[in-house]
This record gives sequence, structure tokens and C-alpha cells, in this order.
Amino acid sequence: MSDKESEIIDLKVKLKEHGTSKDGLTNKEATERLAKFGRNAIEEKEESRWKVLLAGFWGPIPWMVEAAAILSAIIQHWSDFAIISFMLLLNVFIEFMQHGKAQSALAALKNSMALESRVMRDGKWIDIEAAELVPGDIVQIENGDIIPADLITLEGQYVSVDQAALTGESLPVMRHPGEEIYSGTIVKQGSMVCIVDKTGGNTFFGRTATLVSSAGNESHFQNSVMAIGRFLIYGSLILAATIIFKELVISNKSPLDVIEMVLILIVASIPVAMPAVLSVTMALGAFMLSKKKAIVTKLSAIEEMASVDILCSDKTGTLTLNELTLTSPVLFNAKNESELTLIASQACNFNSSDAIENVIMDAVGKEEIAKIKQLDFTPFDPTRKRTEALIDSDEGQYRVLKGAPQIIIDLCDMSDEERTKALGNVDELASRGLRGLGVARSYPENPEKFVLVGILSLYDPPRHDTKHTVDEARARGIDVRMVTGDDLAIGKEISRQLDLSTNMLAASDLFHGELSENEINEKIENAGGFARVFPEHKYEIVKRLQDMGHVVAMTGDGVNDAPALKQADIGIAVDGATDAARGAADLILTLPGLSVIIDAVEESRKIFQKIISYVKYRVAMTINIMLFVTLSVLFLDFSPLSAVMIVLLALFDDLPIMTIAYDNAGVERFPVKWNLKRVLTLSSILGVVSVAQNFGLMAIAQQLYSTSAPIQTMLFLQLVIAGHLLLFVVRSKNHFWAKPRPSKPLLIATFGTQVLAIIIAKVGFLMAPISWEAIGIVVVYGIVWMFILDLFKAVFEKSADKKEKHAVHTESLNASRKEVLIN
Repeated sequence: MSDKESEIIDLKVKLKEHGTSKDGLTNKEATERLAKFGRNAIEEKEESRWKVLLAGFWGPIPWMVEAAAILSAIIQHWSDFAIISFMLLLNVFIEFMQHGKAQSALAALKNSMALESRVMRDGKWIDIEAAELVPGDIVQIENGDIIPADLITLEGQYVSVDQAALTGESLPVMRHPGEEIYSGTIVKQGSMVCIVDKTGGNTFFGRTATLVSSAGNESHFQNSVMAIGRFLIYGSLILAATIIFKELVISNKSPLDVIEMVLILIVASIPVAMPAVLSVTMALGAFMLSKKKAIVTKLSAIEEMASVDILCSDKTGTLTLNELTLTSPVLFNAKNESELTLIASQACNFNSSDAIENVIMDAVGKEEIAKIKQLDFTPFDPTRKRTEALIDSDEGQYRVLKGAPQIIIDLCDMSDEERTKALGNVDELASRGLRGLGVARSYPENPEKFVLVGILSLYDPPRHDTKHTVDEARARGIDVRMVTGDDLAIGKEISRQLDLSTNMLAASDLFHGELSENEINEKIENAGGFARVFPEHKYEIVKRLQDMGHVVAMTGDGVNDAPALKQADIGIAVDGATDAARGAADLILTLPGLSVIIDAVEESRKIFQKIISYVKYRVAMTINIMLFVTLSVLFLDFSPLSAVMIVLLALFDDLPIMTIAYDNAGVERFPVKWNLKRVLTLSSILGVVSVAQNFGLMAIAQQLYSTSAPIQTMLFLQLVIAGHLLLFVVRSKNHFWAKPRPSKPLLIATFGTQVLAIIIAKVGFLMAPISWEAIGIVVVYGIVWMFILDLFKAVFEKSADKKEKHAVHTESLNASRKEVLIN
């Protein structure tokens, strides 16, 4: 909130409203109010760790694993039971370790609160815990204090308050009697007596914490895994019901035999290692990002980053340095810029911590400052809006003024033409987002006659690498939008310098006007950025963009950013962020600026491709085995695999495939998103074609062997070898022999597992042995079918790409027509 937006509050009405006076409350009154309003602290609701742990056993994939474990125990297949239970517990452990995000954010917010406060109780000033403050208390604040609650200023000249972490404003704001000060902000200058207006969760700070606790959304990754689990469950239930009906009703087999058959099907249909494989892949990505100084706090953020199409970035301290800088001034009676700055420094408080005065004194230098002989100094106050100093020099004594340019101009002896020109310069600076600071001086011969020396201009400059980062993000299909608490003019000027859209909206006007919900959404969709933004606005902007189908990343560093960081698909806390922002974020940058975000995007898109490759492979293999087993039982009255083979197959397929995390993957030019329909359709096609492949090998095996045991072994070996070759088929849209080539770890793991499977099939460990001739047939047969499956994949991918491009083109045309109609 700027000074212009601050409203003067009727202090008599406020004192009466709170039933208090300038003498404060009695201890008895304070105790009664504490019981009524509660402690001046943020309530932190912690979810039971046991509840979190047990939640890991609930969901589509855990249900399938648990059902398989129960069936294994019923028919006393203890080896199957042990392996299945181990995989279940491993997945639960990984999920359990990811918990605690919201609690850490709230804890950080709570720790940011002021610890002690000076309060008037029973007519005496005493120090108490800030948590014991109640509405109606009279407190004293001074330089360096953290504001303990929402206050209304009562007595004193002024205070300068730094509320950048809460509202995003880059400069301190002035407050004088009858104005509001927010909890969690910091007093930079001055002292005042204030009334406590709101405490705890009712404060501006507390409402921010409430937004953090209520913010958040389920990741696209979680939704997709759940959808895949449901898809496989429904398929396995239909096939299991078909087998049960056939075996019990038609074939009159014993219930135990039927249970064993259903167990084989369920074990075959469970992607037991899917959560573990995906988590390992993302964990390795997190490790790679940590080397680039980006710390991942939630693994699913890796996948989410690949899909981001809008990056909402805070300005102060993120796009800019959060350091005031002097830029080209407007000279009047000063000979040059150095003289103007030197004269301005003479009207500074040399012991001040004020940001504006420090930047002026730093420009002059300590040696020159030490030469200045200040006989008298009047500090800035909101009424006078200027500082004033009496200076002694070799020429004699004279006065220097520094402050709001309109005030300084009015105090100077100028012609109407000169005054008009000076005011025009001030307006021109404001239009460029720069803060003007008027400087005037008198001369010894006439100490009361002031002349305008010049107008200093101050601004918070962009980081040197920000424009490059914005360009790189745009080249990767990411729309960067500034979201700042600063004024519209400042936001537009920084946007212009960074080549961002200057089509910015004032959030306060957007949300508090008379626009309908649809009109607000349309303006947010088309806006290039937002200014005058409060925490609830940031949160609302992110949420509405998400509701319109965008995957949104939000960067920030302050308490004010925490709710939006938590709500965003991926919240990014920049270097130097507050603990609250870090606690709410999914990704924490430990280097200044945003350049590391580009590395994170590229790495995440590689990881996304690996995850999609694995999902295609795993679902295709699951459909393959489910259909193959079911059709064999229903139509051939033959069980192609034993329960032990199914368990071994799961281990041979999934555990070595964890090395897909180390695979080489291409980087998509634009954001990549889950398209489950496309993924499941391709997986189903490849799975069905693979069933035909299996039946073809079964026919060949029946020519070699007359008994079922060696035929089962050949089919087992075929599924191991063909399964791994299928991974090479689905790992990219291109033909399997095209770039990017498989990594060495993936090749070693997969071919090493195939060799182990060949040895087991030859020796006959846990299955009947087969000849080298049979093994050779299986290997050659698998390689031939690898080319056939690759052809099916290539045709499907080409057709799907064509349909998606047509859909995008149609959507773009519709949007253009809509824009024409609006205009």
C-alpha cells in the first residue's frame, strides 16, 4: 500500500471501538480479552504422522498390491508374499518422506513474528511476549522493531516502515497518526505510540498464513498416476471376473486353483515398482538440479516444471536487485551530476539506515561526507515531506533541502515557466517508473531564498541476467508475467527494460471493481503482468490461471509470496528468500537471479520424457501380460506363466529399468504435459500387438516341446527379452535407432538382466530348462518384433502429432476471431 492509498483513521472512534484509552488496558482487561480473542500467534495445525503413514496404503496401486499380498498368503505362496510386501512398504516409505510441506511453511511464518513488545498495562510501560497482546492494547514501536500486530498509529511524528516482505513494495513507506501498520513489517526510522487493532489470525500477516495453510493443489503427476492405477484396476477386475466365472462355473475347478490363477493375473497387472521407479528418476533429477544450485523440496516439482507455460515472477529482489540506484538526474542550478549528489548528501542524516539516504551518501563517498559541517539537521516527516540541514562552509552558512520534488519546487524562488518545466520533469520521471527527489539550497548572502539545484532519480534496477533469462524462458514457450506490489508506472518501466509485456493491470482495481467473474478471468488471461498486488491477489491470480488450464510457476522471496508459492504448480523461492517463502516453495534457488530456472526447465523436460517412456513401457507390458494370461486360460485352458515366473518377471522388468533415470533424453522446445489419452492409447496398441507376438512364439514353442513346462520357460524368456526391447521402442517418438541414443547404464542393466534370464532359462532355476536352440529362437524372434512394434509406434505418433497440431491451429484461429470481435 502506498502513501496515497493509506487512509486516515478517526482515532477517537478507534479508541472507543476497542474500549480503551491512551493509558492502555488493565491486566484484568487484557486477561479477559486474551481469553476472548486468543493468543497473538498463528495457529499451526499438524497432521498426525501416523495418519500420513497409513495414507500410503490407500489408493489404486496400493490396493492392487495389498490384494496380491493377501491372495499370496491365502494359498501360502510366501516367496511371492515377501516380495510383494517389500515393494508395498518401499513405496509407502518414499511417500512418507515427502510429507511436512505445509507445516514447515506455517512454522516459518510463526517464527517471523515479533517476540516481545512494549505495552502500557495498568498505566505503566512493560515488556511482554508479543503473543500476549490483545486488541485495544497501547504499544510503543521504534527503529528496528518488528511490528507485533496490526496497529493504528496514535501519537508521535512519524515512522518509516519497511513492508517489502509483506506487500512487495521496494521502498519504505511513511506512517503518521491515524494510519495502519501491518504485523510482521519492520520499523526503519522514527518512533510512535499505537493501538493494537488486530491480533493473530485476524492480522494481515495472519490472513497470509491462512492462505498458505489452505493453498495447494494435487500435482498433475499424482493425478496421472492415480488415473493409470484406475485404468489397470478396472482392466484386471474385468479379466479376473471373466476367469473366475469360466473356471468355477464352466470348468468346475477348486476355489484354491482359481485363487492361484487370479493371483497370477493380479500380480501381472500390478505396476508394483512404478512409484519407486518414478521417484528414483525424479530423485536423480533433484540431485542434478542441486549441483546447479536449485534445491527441490518436493519430487513431483520435477515433473511439474516440465509443463509450466506461465511463470509469475515477483519484481522486488527477483527481477530486480532490491537495491536503490541513482540514475540520470535532471539538472537545474547544479553544474553536473556530482555537484547535485554532493549537495543532496548535505541534507542527509549521516547515521541513518534509510535506504534513500544511504544510496546518496554511498555515491558521494565517506571522505567527502566527512568534510561536511552540519550545524543543524531536521529529519524527514510526512507533514513537511523533506529533510533540511544548516551547513557551515568557507563561504558562510547556507541551508539545503531534500524531499518530495513538488514540495521542494514550491519552496524555491522560480518563474512560472521554470516551475512548469520542473513539474513536467517530475511527471516524466514518474511515467518511467522512477522516484524523483528534489534538491534545493540557499546561499550565505540570502539564507532564506532557495534555488532548485536539481532532481535526483532513484530506481531499483533489474538484475544483469534477468533479461537474458526472460528471453530464454520465452524461447522455451514460457510466458513470464511480472507480479509486483509496486505502482503500475514502476512495473511498466521495469517490464519495458526487460522486454516483458507492458500490458499490466492494477490488481487492486481488477479484484475490487465491478467486473464479473468471466471478465476478471479474461483480463487475467490476457494481461502481461500485475501491479499493486497483495498476497490474496497473488494467490487468486495463480489459482485463476490454473483454473483456465495453465500450469503456473510462481517465484518470490517474501512472506507475501508464500500463499501463491504454495498454490502454484511449482513455487520457486529465490535466493535470499524468507523462511516462510522457502517453506512454501517446491524449488529453492541458492544463486541470485532466475537464470538457474532455465537449467531447471531443461532438466525437468528431460526427466519428464524418461517418466513418460517408462509409463508407456510399463502399461504396455501390463496389458500384454494381462491379456495374454487371460486369453490363454479362457480359450486354450493353458496357464502360460507360473506365479513364480510372474514375480521374477516383475523383478526383471522393473528393478533394472530404474536405470532409465540415467538415460539420455531430448529436450522439448515447448512445455510438455500429461496427455493420458495419448499415452494409454499407444500403450494399449503396443500391448495388444505384443499379445499377438506372444501367441506367435507359443505356436513355435509347441513345435519344439510337447509338454507345458518348457513352453512356459520360453514364454517367460520371451517376455523378459521382448519387454526390455519394448523399452527402447517407446523411449522416444523417433525410431529406436535414432538419437538420443540409450545411456550406458541403461544398456548394461537391461542386457545384463537378459543374460541372467537366459542363464536361468538354460539352467532351469525355478522353471524347466530349455535348449540353446530355443533360446536363440526367442532372441531372434524378439529382435524381429522390435522392428514391427517400432513401426506401429511411428505410425501412431505421426498421426497423433498431426491431430494435435490441427487442434492447436484451430484454437489459435478461434482466439484470433474472438480478439477481432472484442476489438
